[in-house]
Amino acid sequence: MNEENKKRILIVDDEEVNIKLLAALCESLGYRTITARNGIEAVDIATREMPDLILMDVMMPEMNGFEATERLKSEESTRLIPIIIVTALDSRDDRLKGISIGADDFLTKPVDLEELSLRVKNHLRLKNYHDLLKNHNTILEKKVAERTSELQNTLQRLDRAHRKIRFGYMETVYRLTLASEYKDEETGTHIKRVSFYTRELATTLGMDREFVDSIFYASPMHDIGKVGIPDNIIMKPGKLDQEEWEIMKKHTTIGGKILSGSSSPYLKMAKEIALSHHERWDGGGYPEGLKEEEIPLPGRIMNIVDQYDALRSKRPYKPAMEHERVVEIITKGDGRTLPEHFDPNVLDAFIRSKERLREIYETHQD
Repeated sequence: MNEENKKRILIVDDEEVNIKLLAALCESLGYRTITARNGIEAVDIATREMPDLILMDVMMPEMNGFEATERLKSEESTRLIPIIIVTALDSRDDRLKGISIGADDFLTKPVDLEELSLRVKNHLRLKNYHDLLKNHNTILEKKVAERTSELQNTLQRLDRAHRKIRFGYMETVYRLTLASEYKDEETGTHIKRVSFYTRELATTLGMDREFVDSIFYASPMHDIGKVGIPDNIIMKPGKLDQEEWEIMKKHTTIGGKILSGSSSPYLKMAKEIALSHHERWDGGGYPEGLKEEEIPLPGRIMNIVDQYDALRSKRPYKPAMEHERVVEIITKGDGRTLPEHFDPNVLDAFIRSKERLREIYETHQD
């Protein structure tokens, strides 16, 4: 790869030996490196140089890594640069503080090369999607203007140009969604099923065509926030402990942040779904504990189909369930899943659509 095309990583540490080690590891993975010795220097260099990713130590003079991270995440120009905290600190309070100020991930010293490689690769991929979404409206307007200028006298050809732009837009959305699968056990067929399930329930509920189309394209992005959850939690085969579960629940708010700020109706609805698809009708869900109609309708629809597909699907920690048993659990309860968790109108639509949901699941298998 041409040297100019290599991604740049800013390494921030006050220990020369640590800088040399991290630089050697990053360069062995094909990245360019720049360095800073404290938080003040890191903020200055990051603002001027705009690196693709920052590896940030915590314990440094003048300004520590937490302060530097908070400063960078508060500035519009630098807030989307992924920051991985590299530290020997491993207490729960330190991690929660890092998450609260916007740190994207953690690496524990001594750094493992394979773990470094995977985390850096994941966050650089996510940044590419951030950048694409940020610039998407400008790109779309440019394409529309170019096509309109070229084909202004031919209605049929103009229509084809719009369809092509729409296809490119939806491909972008689909690729964004794939980022959430990269660290999860779910598959591309799960994404397809979710689209068809939500469209089916929205249609049964009598929603208009705009709503039905929007939820079809928006619902696959419900778990996009999982890209911000550490691998050891997202890929754990067993039950999460309380601390891990609190971190896992943050995928809703992370997803909301990823999808915020767009004028696209699909991404606006996707943000609603990401934030609310784990809220419950009885108020016992998360992240806000919303209840009844405080929960946006797309989130209420997504909640029940997500439960249906999760129960039907095989996971490392559970077998797949038959359709009839899953319908029984959702409509009658099993101790963990209860009918009171769901909007009664959405639950009624689920019951009326249950055979169609069975067909969707059986048609779209891995």
